[in-house]
Amino acid sequence: MEKCIITLLIILYPLFGKTQELINDTITRTATIKHSIKDNSVIFSPETPTLNQIAGAPKAFYSYFWEFGDGKYSKEKSPKHTYKKKGGYKVSMWATNNYDTGKPPTTRPKKIAVNSISETSKDIATMTTDFDIIRNREPIPDQEIVAVMRYKNTKDYVTNGKLYLFYNEQKYNADNFVVTETRTYHNEKTIPAPAFAYTQQPPQLDNTLLASTENSILALKTMAQDSTDRINLPLTISASKALYKNWDILEFDNMKPQEERNVFFSLKTTPEMVKDTSAIISVRGIYVPDANYDNHKVKDMEMEIVTSHDPNKMSSNGTFMNYRLVRFKTLKYKIKFQNNGEGPARTIKLETDIPEMLDKSTLEVTNMYPKCKICPKYKVNYSCLDTTFTQNQAIFTFKNIYLPGSEQKNVKEYDSTKGFVKYNIKFAKDFHKKKTKSRTAIIFDKNDPIITNYSTTRFLPGISIGAKAGYNFFSDLKNSESYFIGATVSPYKSYRWYWQVELLNNLHKYDSNTQILDEIIQNASGFRFRQRTSTSTTFNNFDWDVPILLRYNINNYIGLGAGLQNTISVSEKRGNTILIEQFEGIQQQAPLTSRELTNTEETASFTNLRTGALLDITAGFSRIGPSLGARYIFNFDDNFNYWQFYAIWKF
Repeated sequence: MEKCIITLLIILYPLFGKTQELINDTITRTATIKHSIKDNSVIFSPETPTLNQIAGAPKAFYSYFWEFGDGKYSKEKSPKHTYKKKGGYKVSMWATNNYDTGKPPTTRPKKIAVNSISETSKDIATMTTDFDIIRNREPIPDQEIVAVMRYKNTKDYVTNGKLYLFYNEQKYNADNFVVTETRTYHNEKTIPAPAFAYTQQPPQLDNTLLASTENSILALKTMAQDSTDRINLPLTISASKALYKNWDILEFDNMKPQEERNVFFSLKTTPEMVKDTSAIISVRGIYVPDANYDNHKVKDMEMEIVTSHDPNKMSSNGTFMNYRLVRFKTLKYKIKFQNNGEGPARTIKLETDIPEMLDKSTLEVTNMYPKCKICPKYKVNYSCLDTTFTQNQAIFTFKNIYLPGSEQKNVKEYDSTKGFVKYNIKFAKDFHKKKTKSRTAIIFDKNDPIITNYSTTRFLPGISIGAKAGYNFFSDLKNSESYFIGATVSPYKSYRWYWQVELLNNLHKYDSNTQILDEIIQNASGFRFRQRTSTSTTFNNFDWDVPILLRYNINNYIGLGAGLQNTISVSEKRGNTILIEQFEGIQQQAPLTSRELTNTEETASFTNLRTGALLDITAGFSRIGPSLGARYIFNFDDNFNYWQFYAIWKF
């Protein structure tokens, strides 16, 4: 019995050992919430795991986001919070590991019991606008972020209104987010998504600022990190539904003048979300401060996809573009940076690559932080942003500024150590369909440069339909006449290598070589004579050609190609002519005694399958537009090698 037990343990041990190893591999790092409480005043502090420094990156550090369970939040490392009322509160904390090789640590929420009130809590106005959306960090696939929709009543009366959150952009096949939880603290009520309710137009503008360039659907798509009063709510809703797949709607009521409120959304990124680390994705918020009127604010919160939390990053909205429409598109770039030093930065230089396909003369700085003026051409002593150019770079230089360091004493708000430059740039007049990549060297004062990720632009393949017609020349066929017309399919305006598939309809007439049979025949009476039988066939075919080519554009005007071709006769008519001549005697000069001519006709369908290889050259506009071409087809059947001369126009 003991031997059986020992044998069983020996068999099970490897399985048990593997199970234990698997469990250990899946353990994630955790952070813990610590607190000290005195009546209704609580000081919180985090206990975080050791950081794993990314080699070559600035010093790793944590940034924090606290949700206190009463509708308030903080980004300080160790915040002090005073609760207004007695009760139990669930406090949550998210620690984000910057310049760290691992995942952000997970944190269990902590319940806080407030049993007495000794310190008065005063609401301090923190919003400079009446509507905003913020987040705790940039999204990483299969992780959670927190978005906070902040809104304020700037009216001089109590209001009831609505909040809209639009997410998951239509241009991406997969969903980027799932809203796992919505946390409200002022009795905001969720409305079913289809229940859009429109209100009446305001009788007067009532201190509403209208942007004259923002009166179309196209303008709504270009509003990035901007709040603008608008009065056409149905237009905004329909435009937002065209841009986003999903939306949530909340109703609020009894909001007092100058009151500020926060709604918290937990957004779980999906494993299938767009993985391009230079892509910009967005969510949109709409704030209707008074449900009686259509006045509303729109805020688009842009986010950069990341693989690790690095505050120094470059991103673009040109991740995937339609090449047919890029001449009407303005690229938007954003360069983000953070001072991780122990002291303030006075000069920050951003050396940014500008791909050759872009026109440097169209570059326009649209926003920046630290906020300052654009430098004039002469030297000044005030804070400003200077822009200079080299052959393939734009150099942005913040001069005479003060950007505190994250390790600097008395700096509690990490956001104050961050900065950015946003700029627009257009495409040059002539450029090829190829992807580009740019990155930025960030230099704080006289320190070594910090190199960002690559920001890439790519083009969707697109489809180019071509019309093709021409003549086939068969040198080995008798009386051959062959004309064709058809269509081609290829990627739109490809730069170098690309595939092309064609379907060609051929009308082909030709004659076979006449076959002559000369024989000596003896009749029943023993007389011998000579008989000649001449046989010829005329073909009248309707053929399909299906060539598949790999093509290469040498330049804008010359293209080469090679591939395979299958040909099948969809309809074939054969006219057979048989001439029988008999001569008196067997001598060559014997006189003709009789002559009989017979004509027959046969039809067949889907016969005579032929396969061959081909070589091709075109001259003209090789990428798009008209061109002329010549092609030689090596059929694997005898007598069917031929030249093809054609004209083609790609659209």
